[in-house]
Amino acid sequence: MLKRLPNGISNYEKLIEDGYYYVDKTMYIEKLELLSNPTIMFLRPRKFGKTLFTSVLENYYDVLKSDKFEELFGGTYIGKNPTKIKNSYHILKFNFSGINTETEETTMKGFKNSVVESIKLFVGRYNIDFYINPEQESEEILDSLFTAFSLQKASEKIYAIIDEYDHFANELLSFNTKQFKNLVSKNGRVRKWYEILKKGTETVVDRIFITGVAPITLDSLTSGFNISKDITRDERFNEMFGFTRQEVIDLMNIQNLSKEEQEKILPIMKENYDGYRFALNAKEKMYNSNMCLYLLSDYIGLGRMPESLIDVNIASDYSKLSKMISICKGEQKKSIMEKTISGEGIVSEIIEKFNPEIGFGDQELISMLFYLGYLTISGDRLGRPELKIPNKIMKQLYAEYFLESVDKDLSLRISQDDYTIMAEELAYEGRIDKIVEVLTNYLNNLSNRDYQKFDEKYVKILFYSIVMNLKSVYWVKSEFEVNREYPDLLLIPRDLDKGYKSIMIEFKYLKKGEENNLAEKQKQAKEQIERYSQYDEMQDIENLHKYTVVAVVDEIYVEKIG
Repeated sequence: MLKRLPNGISNYEKLIEDGYYYVDKTMYIEKLELLSNPTIMFLRPRKFGKTLFTSVLENYYDVLKSDKFEELFGGTYIGKNPTKIKNSYHILKFNFSGINTETEETTMKGFKNSVVESIKLFVGRYNIDFYINPEQESEEILDSLFTAFSLQKASEKIYAIIDEYDHFANELLSFNTKQFKNLVSKNGRVRKWYEILKKGTETVVDRIFITGVAPITLDSLTSGFNISKDITRDERFNEMFGFTRQEVIDLMNIQNLSKEEQEKILPIMKENYDGYRFALNAKEKMYNSNMCLYLLSDYIGLGRMPESLIDVNIASDYSKLSKMISICKGEQKKSIMEKTISGEGIVSEIIEKFNPEIGFGDQELISMLFYLGYLTISGDRLGRPELKIPNKIMKQLYAEYFLESVDKDLSLRISQDDYTIMAEELAYEGRIDKIVEVLTNYLNNLSNRDYQKFDEKYVKILFYSIVMNLKSVYWVKSEFEVNREYPDLLLIPRDLDKGYKSIMIEFKYLKKGEENNLAEKQKQAKEQIERYSQYDEMQDIENLHKYTVVAVVDEIYVEKIG
């Protein structure tokens, strides 16, 4: 029977009862139980299936769901291999997303309201006689609950689940570090709440599972909550969230997509959603699960690829790159961003606990980019992680940030009319005149202000960032592999049936004083273009227009080839 894709569904019970397809991750329930520490911290980027997994845990361990166990888990790994402690806990679940962080007062009010609502659901569900005193602080309410539970349910235990534990803290850190420090400092309310949760493990709380994005509050909370085991970079759990390649194929098979359709879709998904590796020794790279479900759901509904390869709801979660970068005080911030956007690897240890009170420097920035999903582990150098952008969607977001930061520094802005002219020149005539004009304007302004030591990499980054805004018309392929060689830039029309032109560009750069080498550089670029053109992959591209672009400081020399 054809099952619907669970795009946007994070309630496991609803998912199963309404006939959605579930990518089975229940084998990790067993693996989590085998760990010696019953308090687990597990971090992943936004939209990686964290909330759905907490719902799986909730349904598996809930003492009131024992009569539905077969219905909910009969078709899963854990349903066929149940553990001894299934359906044996009272589930106390918190979700700290959606808190208004405008001021310290609204943050603490939102935090308390979230705690109170969760406790209301808990006492109502398990029939516990408990009065929530509105005069008490959130940590006092939690402490009173544990006392009441121990008296009324003496032989029972609580499984505490905390989803998005760091959401409001990340929001605060990006624009109000003073408020952040106040909340997680020694006398802060949030820290006190975690101290009470820790105290509860001595009496009624038997297990805790915490998810979030970054260990942004862990160091500040350590003395109050130093009992959790962080398995974020444990290779045994690399595939617990997100989709493997085989799981993506299974999704397409369950939708009865033909082999031809799969061969068309999978490379697009791999290029845009794949590439995440969270442990140095992990063998499998992961796809962003929500992005995969978004694309497949739209493809099946529309009968074609969606106009945008990133859901607007997902894009908004990943659009805060500039805020996080802005708090970095490191001396190498610009260099880190330029290396990252150009595709170079960055070798760095990944910090396991952030402490904003001692500063947020270069290593903290690199680590935060890893936790947020902007960078991932691509390999290692002498045992240290090498990090790169995982996929094209993340590179697109970097490009948008980069161009935005340059625009801000130079007081420049590319108008929508300019982008329209660029798209029309490219698509209908195969010309790059307007793009080169805009690029020259940038280089002139940058050079005049001594903003940057130019090189070929920087020119390519600027050009790439400009054309990424044409993504609704073109696939933008930077250093696309052709027979183990890499043309600098390829622009391929998204809709091949409309006869739009394709573009291949090879870049070169000359420093000030090297102008006499222009002809030689143009010759080198032309030879590369001609060599690439001989390969079958290039000969299969229709309406391909080829250019060499040589930048001499802030002047651009363009030559059309063929």
